[in-house]
Amino acid sequence: MKMASEALYRFLLAHSAAYPTHTIQCTGSHLEHRTRQVTRTVNGTTTTRTEHHTVTIPDFNFTIDLTNIRGNGPVHWSYGDFEPAYRGLMVRQVDAPQGRRKATKEETASFKAWEHERDEKGYPPWSSRDGKQDLDILQSSHTLRQWADEYCASPKYLKEFVYEKYMHNWNLHAIAEAVRGAIRQTNYGGDVTVLFSYDATKICIRADNRLSRMLSKTWIKVLLCIFLIYPFIWLFKRYHSRGGGRWEVCGGAYTHKYMVPLDGLDGNADSGSPHLPPRIIETKDGPMKLYGLQEGEWFRRWEGVIKRSVSTRLQSDEPMREIEEGPVDPREELDGYVPGRDLDGY
Repeated sequence: MKMASEALYRFLLAHSAAYPTHTIQCTGSHLEHRTRQVTRTVNGTTTTRTEHHTVTIPDFNFTIDLTNIRGNGPVHWSYGDFEPAYRGLMVRQVDAPQGRRKATKEETASFKAWEHERDEKGYPPWSSRDGKQDLDILQSSHTLRQWADEYCASPKYLKEFVYEKYMHNWNLHAIAEAVRGAIRQTNYGGDVTVLFSYDATKICIRADNRLSRMLSKTWIKVLLCIFLIYPFIWLFKRYHSRGGGRWEVCGGAYTHKYMVPLDGLDGNADSGSPHLPPRIIETKDGPMKLYGLQEGEWFRRWEGVIKRSVSTRLQSDEPMREIEEGPVDPREELDGYVPGRDLDGY
């Protein structure tokens, strides 16, 4: 068992080095009300009537890839003992002083509401409910290695260990509002949707047995549902002592921006992007070294591309990773044109 838990621990450390994929998708559409004449002949009688219907017309659809904007990561974190999380059963539990118990509905609902608010504001997963972030990152009384030991020691047939990759430190709500404002400045009057998406955000480890491998394939699960076999497997997984178990209590945190004092340690800062070298900026706490991009810096770089993509009604399924991949400013095609400088502080 020790060899298995050590292998699991090393596996998690190795695969946590890859950043999760992060994109922002902008779509616009409008409604059109249409009429048509429908002629029908029934028993030799021909009738014509007017039908009204509404259709949704897509105007633009483009995606920007944010994955290459890297601040630091991974920073390994864990939920506190008081937070409702999956700790070996198919229900959320808390580690109370009296022992591990099932979380109440009120505790779970409060935790999920806080998760949603935390995601929008860009807080790290270890932040407190009042927004404090300078707290212990590993808040669980168990270390990552101890959770790996507990998982490997479990005899459950359908157990699963999940390491969550969490992006934070960008205010996504503010970015979405800024993007919507830029789109409105093009005089576009349709319905606008700005959606942030994440991919490759979890590392899932399942039990090494035939049943577990079968259930990891979607087409097999569909067949089991069709033949009404899967409900019995679900009951076994949910209620049997050797059925299923989930461990979702720890993960890695990644950022798009990361600031450290000039004389501070860089930690897990990522300087692997050649087009985003670390630089010195002035903050209210004095000069700091910045890795990655701040929200305003990213928006200033991409605002023109977003507006031109809307104006040209761009429809593309391929994410744009660099500004040069977006629509070209027609002014840049003119000989002798020199673009003006960006305003300071924008």
